Amino acid sequence: MRDPTPTGDDLVQVLSTLSNPHRLRVVAALAGGRNYVSQLARELDISRALLQVHLKKLEAAGLVVSQLELSEDGKAMKFYEVRPFSVHLTPEYVMDVVQTLTIEKGPRG
Repeated sequence: MRDPTPTGDDLVQVLSTLSNPHRLRVVAALAGGRNYVSQLARELDISRALLQVHLKKLEAAGLVVSQLELSEDGKAMKFYEVRPFSVHLTPEYVMDVVQTLTIEKGPRG
């Protein structure tokens, strides 16, 4: 997570982001080293457009970072890599971070 002391909202964002199987596969692929979008899409056998959607969500959650570089032939290539992160969930941790939630509460049932 981004902040050394993550909030409840940070936890919700990270867990929500990682709840998608495509995004888990992206993180797993990037854990092996940084890669550029076209190559990563081929390795994961998904379209570049779909991959871009998932990479944006992972980047917004602070789980991956990107860097634009120029190839030798002058073509722009966007590389992604995983940011180190750890999520250790315990009931006590959830009890602590729930106090910092700003996301709206759902209707009572």
